[in-house]
Amino acid sequence: MQSPVVRLASSDDARAVAGLWWRARLAAVPAIPSPVHDEADVRRWVAEVLIPAGGTWVAVEKEEVVAMISLREGWIDQLYVDPARQGCSMGSLLIDFAKARAPEGLDLWTFQTNEGARRFYERHGFTAVEWTDGDNEEGAPDVRYRWTPGGRTQSASIPRTSPSSSDHAATPE
Repeated sequence: MQSPVVRLASSDDARAVAGLWWRARLAAVPAIPSPVHDEADVRRWVAEVLIPAGGTWVAVEKEEVVAMISLREGWIDQLYVDPARQGCSMGSLLIDFAKARAPEGLDLWTFQTNEGARRFYERHGFTAVEWTDGDNEEGAPDVRYRWTPGGRTQSASIPRTSPSSSDHAATPE
């Protein structure tokens, strides 16, 4: 099987990226909240905001977008893998790609109740550094993770779960 190629997303990828985002997001419910925007709004946001802003990369396999990541100044804003390709190292491929592009380190937010994503990021050397009670569109508690080369990140001294735990992951902004 041919290895996936990671390349910068173009306007031609907007439909595929939005569809992947939507499928992955719905597949993750109830570990994360349902999207607060409908599919048409997500498609518009991807086509008019996310991709034109630059920094969105796609993993392509057999001419099909199978995963996406959006990077912004040391942040992973979005990371989604097609549900049919989860567990096939696509997320790991994109995390490694992001790390290579961010020698100073990376931050990201994920929902506190998204245990699968949290384990994934922790396996890739990310450490929880901040917790919120839901300062996001969904109003769901989230956790900020940080990765630094050489593992220099100081772990947050906050309990792993808070009394007001709910759900969270990357969302359209």
